[in-house]
Amino acid sequence: MAKIKKGDQVVVLNGRDRGKKGEVLKVLPKANRALVQGVNVVKRHTRPSQTQAGGIVDKEASIDMSNLAHVDPKDGKATRVGMKTLDDGRKVRFAKRSGEVIDL
Repeated sequence: MAKIKKGDQVVVLNGRDRGKKGEVLKVLPKANRALVQGVNVVKRHTRPSQTQAGGIVDKEASIDMSNLAHVDPKDGKATRVGMKTLDDGRKVRFAKRSGEVIDL
């Protein structure tokens, strides 16, 4: 089971966007990278197509997973993630900082 998944709230630990929080839009497990909304925004010069106008477009570039940490559901700070099995047999992720369950 992956520690960071699409839809998770994460905080950036290193780089020019240090401290920014955002939602994971896409995970690239083979490259060990993720796309985070509003983080590592780059400008791309694009040609016009039938569906889209050309020009300079801002879009998110991928960021290495080692520079991301989960946001603790209780206090909003960075936390590590652990795994545990609930009484009903489900395997869930939990925040090590507060013990809150991340998956519901």
